[in-house]
Amino acid sequence: MSNQTKVTGVILAGGLARRMNRQDKGLIKFRGEPLISYAISAISPLVESVIINANRNHERYQKFGCKVISDQTETFDGPLAGIYTAMTACQTEVLLVMPCDSPLIKTDHLEQILQAKEDAKADVAVAFDGQRLHPVFLALSVNLKDSLNEYLVGGERKIDKWLAQHHMVKADFSASPEIFANINTLEELSDLEKVEHD
Repeated sequence: MSNQTKVTGVILAGGLARRMNRQDKGLIKFRGEPLISYAISAISPLVESVIINANRNHERYQKFGCKVISDQTETFDGPLAGIYTAMTACQTEVLLVMPCDSPLIKTDHLEQILQAKEDAKADVAVAFDGQRLHPVFLALSVNLKDSLNEYLVGGERKIDKWLAQHHMVKADFSASPEIFANINTLEELSDLEKVEHD
């Protein structure tokens, strides 16, 4: 990324985690540390500031030293609601987005997404593992805020459909699709902890 383009990071931790007995995923421990801490470590070197999008446990999240914001609705409307809220709260041209439940993602992976956006002069760059998009890993222009608001107000929630309306480029991670392993159940948490460290 060029130094001229300032970036805000947002970590999405606002879901209900129905398959985790509604535990707050970002606060669940992975290899002894809360999942949110892996995301903060990965995203912090690339951004001016980090926002955590969380809809509960604000006080616990604030202890990580980041700004914590809730969705503007109370209906847990999915990742786009968190992305929109972060767009309204940030002061930069670009928003870098990642979820709280993918501890194998590192700074250089996120940097690759930012670089893909810049190289293509695209509105949005989205992670692609060679087979499918991972649309909660993205870098997008904050000036898409009004478009996203209209989409949400219209009752839409599907992130892929909204992204397709804009100049989108794929950040190619086909050589390392395993980095997108995310934790949706306690069983997945246990399985991922057994995987060898890099």
